[in-house]
Amino acid sequence: MIVLYRFSRYLGLLALCFYQMVAAAQSPAPVFVLNSLDGNVSVIDPLTWTETKRIPTGKEPHHLYLTPDEKSVIVANAASDSLTFIDPRTAKIQRTVSGILDPYQLRFSPDMKWFVTAANRLNHVDIYRWDGLNATLAKRIKTGKTPSHLWIDSKSSTVWVSIQDSDELMAIDLGTQAVKSVTPVGKMPADVFGTPDDKLLLVGLTASDGVEVYDISGAQPRLVKKLPTGKGAHAFRALGDRKHVLVSNRVANTISQIDYTSLQVVAEFPGPSGPDCMEVTADGKLILLASRWAKKLTVVDIATRKVIKQVPVGKSPHGVWTLDHAPRQ
Repeated sequence: MIVLYRFSRYLGLLALCFYQMVAAAQSPAPVFVLNSLDGNVSVIDPLTWTETKRIPTGKEPHHLYLTPDEKSVIVANAASDSLTFIDPRTAKIQRTVSGILDPYQLRFSPDMKWFVTAANRLNHVDIYRWDGLNATLAKRIKTGKTPSHLWIDSKSSTVWVSIQDSDELMAIDLGTQAVKSVTPVGKMPADVFGTPDDKLLLVGLTASDGVEVYDISGAQPRLVKKLPTGKGAHAFRALGDRKHVLVSNRVANTISQIDYTSLQVVAEFPGPSGPDCMEVTADGKLILLASRWAKKLTVVDIATRKVIKQVPVGKSPHGVWTLDHAPRQ
């Protein structure tokens, strides 16, 4: 009887573990919002639209990025010189890596060999070799004043860097870690977005009222068009249809939808209270927006172009991300 009882209990525990694993797999992934002035991350349940917990990270978490194996999302803590690795489904801290100087922005190359950070305060770009688990510094490259955002082409050959307070666009060869070009651009360039064919690069101009489009298919970037979007054009996020990208206009409090095949602004959405980084849900129905001045995550319905929810978060929310997102092109 004792043996039978123990066996039954063992089966019960197995069944419970299996149920928990299935439930976790079926539940939608949480939404992460980086509270840059609080030094933590708000974890949002996308079913109830409530904050379930806050994860302490380091000082000034601004951006985050998924590791190539999709097992961790990395939060870059700029003022703590560290990276916090978080499980993208359970929202549990996995590890912290120190000694990464001023990681304001971060990105992996598509071939998963390179990890790049932009040091916003210290005016350099760091290129690391990535072995699947750890980053080893290959080269530190000095830049102009305030390197801001990064884009890496589909061939993993070039990283593009906006230099915010020098009004420049820098191109760096990943293989040789040599600077390929430095191009003057409009006022206060922030986020950069490359089209899937690697022919065009869009640059958001935070101190202006639109987006500059550059032909990057040649040896030197060539300005081909400026798209008026709204004052404070800042952050990009693809809709996932390989045709449209969103840009947040931080001063105008709007979000513009750009058709990057025709280079036209085709729609506008509300973006209350200093819109910054965005996410688009996997079903393509919602925009999740960091309303920086309001300390809220704003949820915008794409079909109706209306705000349908606002979730209180921490101070100066910046990066927004979920594993269940639309494709990045």
